[in-house]
Amino acid sequence: MKNILRILAITAGILLIPLIAMQFTDEVNWTLSDFMVVGVGLIGFGLMYELFVKKIANTQYRTIAAVVLTGVFLLLWVELAVGILGTPLAGN
Repeated sequence: MKNILRILAITAGILLIPLIAMQFTDEVNWTLSDFMVVGVGLIGFGLMYELFVKKIANTQYRTIAAVVLTGVFLLLWVELAVGILGTPLAGN
């Protein structure tokens, strides 16, 4: 339970960055759905990371899993944001 609360707190902290930025500039223009998609993605990433940490005993394998998971998450986030791969996820 403590880990889930930590994941939720970190997610809320990260989501505060664009929320605060929207108050000071028109360059950041997120909708409710943007916040929801990123929030679900961050919470899912955090929960998957916690699962990997608990299930993988070998430190090397745990590090590799964390790097791969982070890479997949960042690639998905970039695709949703700017459509770097041109998939339907980006609205192309």
